Amino acid sequence: MDRVAGESVDLLVIGAGILGASTALAAASAGARVAVVDRGDLAGATSSASSKLLHGGLRYLEMGDVGQVLRSHSERWATARVMAPQLAAPTRFLVPVFEDGPVPLWKARSGVAAYAALARWMDGRGGRISLSEAGRLVPDLAVGRARGVVVYHDHVTHDARLTLAVLQGAAERGAHVLTHADVVGLRFSAGRLVGADLVDRLGGASFMVSATAVVNAAGPWVDEVRRLESPSAGTSVRLSKGVHLLLRGGEGWSAAVTTPLSDGRVSFAVPWQGLLLLGTTDDEFAGDPSSVAATDQDAARILAEAAVALDRDALDPSLVVSRMAGLRVLPMSTGVTSRIRRGTVVSRGPAGMISVAGGKLTMWRAIGCDAARLALGRLGTGRRVEMPVRPLPGATPQALVERSIGRRYPALRDDVAANLARNYGTSALELLDRAGGRDMGRIHADGPDIWAQVPYAVSNEWAATVEDVLLRRMTVGLRGHADQEIRERVAAAITSPGPSQ
Repeated sequence: MDRVAGESVDLLVIGAGILGASTALAAASAGARVAVVDRGDLAGATSSASSKLLHGGLRYLEMGDVGQVLRSHSERWATARVMAPQLAAPTRFLVPVFEDGPVPLWKARSGVAAYAALARWMDGRGGRISLSEAGRLVPDLAVGRARGVVVYHDHVTHDARLTLAVLQGAAERGAHVLTHADVVGLRFSAGRLVGADLVDRLGGASFMVSATAVVNAAGPWVDEVRRLESPSAGTSVRLSKGVHLLLRGGEGWSAAVTTPLSDGRVSFAVPWQGLLLLGTTDDEFAGDPSSVAATDQDAARILAEAAVALDRDALDPSLVVSRMAGLRVLPMSTGVTSRIRRGTVVSRGPAGMISVAGGKLTMWRAIGCDAARLALGRLGTGRRVEMPVRPLPGATPQALVERSIGRRYPALRDDVAANLARNYGTSALELLDRAGGRDMGRIHADGPDIWAQVPYAVSNEWAATVEDVLLRRMTVGLRGHADQEIRERVAAAITSPGPSQ
């Protein structure tokens, strides 16, 4: 906060989700002075509650939006091959087809074949596989009820840590990042935005930031921020609640499952971080975005929809360890939210603020670049706003990092090394080196996270609260492991972050 308070920047970005992070990276890459602020944690809302997918959009192909599928495939591969390969796991997705299902087998086969062709077969060819192979790939798949199974390919990610990596890339280029700082007012001169007034939500201090341009990337709060610029600003977006469950399970799975549902949605079952991710819902939401929550009814519905394709033994409610609820930001449109295309909503306010919301996680780079170009274009500096496809901090394939960890720290268990490699990339070695052999014990006996990750999160990853650490820098909280003793020890580490400081 000391570095940001009173600063004069070219661009102030309000919101540190994936779109705010990517806007900051694009602007900083163009040489602009940038500050990013958020009233909560980075990726504190929708950007840590997604389906964790980088995907081309198989459903968009059904809608006839071939251009969107092509663009999404290109952006997916930009992240997976260059920018953050450790955070993009190539994954096969099985689509089981049932006798009374909404999608006939011929349509599923032609759909995944076209999907693979649009990806230029870079993942492999999509098509039908035998029921025996499907059962081998997903042991909990109800193959006895299926008429057939087809396969396609996408990537699975850790959305919060991808947002973190993008912000780290922006910070390397000089951007200031400040979380838990609420924009309570905007400043104007001659009818133009010139800055913002903020309050530190942790310490209570008030301060201001001067800015030549402002981007509003506040996600579900986009209209709330728009009304700081113009109290008469109307409603520009619709909100849809998406809920996911995390379960103990997924052992032996080497593929994910996408099950078409009768209302046109799909049910995902994705092995993720040693757990099984199920979802999602897609229901209209009205009210305070801060109040969004996963209900017992949501959980029961997700389990019932997953049971269309999976054995019920794998879906016992006692296996659920946590729930996630987030809000999609959708363009204004009529009809049910599940049929609205996930387009980006962009507007320019009367005082010049650019508001950007919605879109797909997969398209983070392209959306951020467009927002930064709009915001900086009027400055007349001649800057070319692009975001080259270059590695983000830590970018290296997971397997290479695992081998390096194994050579340098042979005493670490394989699951611990794999967890560090897939979530930190090469930064895992920096984390371990800084720990100097201390705090190598597991935070919980049933999870791969170690205590050395906590001070690193505070000193190197902008974590400022217990929830920041346990829910978004690690998955301890999502695994249901955050008991009172663990929370107290994390709180003490935040106060005195230790060797990584």
